[in-house]
Amino acid sequence: MNQKNILINEKKTIKEALIKLNSIRDVSRLILFVEDGNKKLLGSLTDGDIRRSLAKDGDLQKTVGDICNKNFVFEYEKDGFLDLKLFRKKDIKILPIVDSEMKLLRIIDLDRTKSILPLECMIMAGGRGKRLSPLTDKVPKPMLPLGDKPIIEHNIDRLISFGIKKIYISVKYLGEQIQEYFGDGSSKGISIEYIWEDEPLGTAGALSLVDEFKTDKVLLMNSDLFTDVDFEDLFLDLVNNDADMAVASMEYKIDVPYAVFETEEDKVIDFKEKPSYVYHSNAGIYILKKKLIDKIPKNEFYDITELMENLVKEGGKLIHNPILGYWIDIGKPVDYKQAQEFVKHI
Repeated sequence: MNQKNILINEKKTIKEALIKLNSIRDVSRLILFVEDGNKKLLGSLTDGDIRRSLAKDGDLQKTVGDICNKNFVFEYEKDGFLDLKLFRKKDIKILPIVDSEMKLLRIIDLDRTKSILPLECMIMAGGRGKRLSPLTDKVPKPMLPLGDKPIIEHNIDRLISFGIKKIYISVKYLGEQIQEYFGDGSSKGISIEYIWEDEPLGTAGALSLVDEFKTDKVLLMNSDLFTDVDFEDLFLDLVNNDADMAVASMEYKIDVPYAVFETEEDKVIDFKEKPSYVYHSNAGIYILKKKLIDKIPKNEFYDITELMENLVKEGGKLIHNPILGYWIDIGKPVDYKQAQEFVKHI
């Protein structure tokens, strides 16, 4: 959004503020931030502040500097994780982020932003999608429509809602369509770079082609997922467990329709009647420490599972974090049909 739309000089009148408040369209709350002649923030101004002033004396010519809330909540710009739960507990809806001189840098709309994660992300979007042919004969799988937008855009929009501003997209098959659709990401207020694979590089090889990630931890995910995964929970699980990599997981349940024997040689020592077994399977979403990328051979086929296996063998810490909501891997026509039906109800 254009920050000028929510800034107003302290000498402007209540009437002028009302006109400006009425023109706000791209934030979830009607609020202005009052600044002095040096662009230093002095307070916040809502329609409630204006109503209270008008109820007191009805003077539309009062300046906003006189009636604004000077005890407004703000946060200084800083690197690292910003816990928005603390502000939600105070019922803060719009959080201004300022520099050391109290000049506005940006705002966080807490109704639209779930978290602010210090992560850059790579989305793997280079696959052919043969199992979805003929749908993917002329359209790359990530660009297949799901509701009112492509599959990959659902993922990008969710990443944005968790405060992720830099996204790399690895592309190969019909990647030009993805690049043309999203461009440099500026239309969504983010930065997008494209990593072109001359040859297929597996599910992790493209990470080695990025010159340098600017964050200490990197999120990697498949482009053909439809999910409400909680990226913040996955990130905090990694941090709180001091793990090297966290993998999102889904429960996979197997129901055995017969009795299962526990044996010693040919002797049955116990049995379970029609047992169910629950396993945690890889959901295709990972957060890893940046240093692990150095272990990936440059410009060679390399799957993320190989990195995971080597990490465990070397004594590193790999954890999994269950997805508690929905998750659909759109790999086959039946999966795509399921996702098309599901998206109608959310």
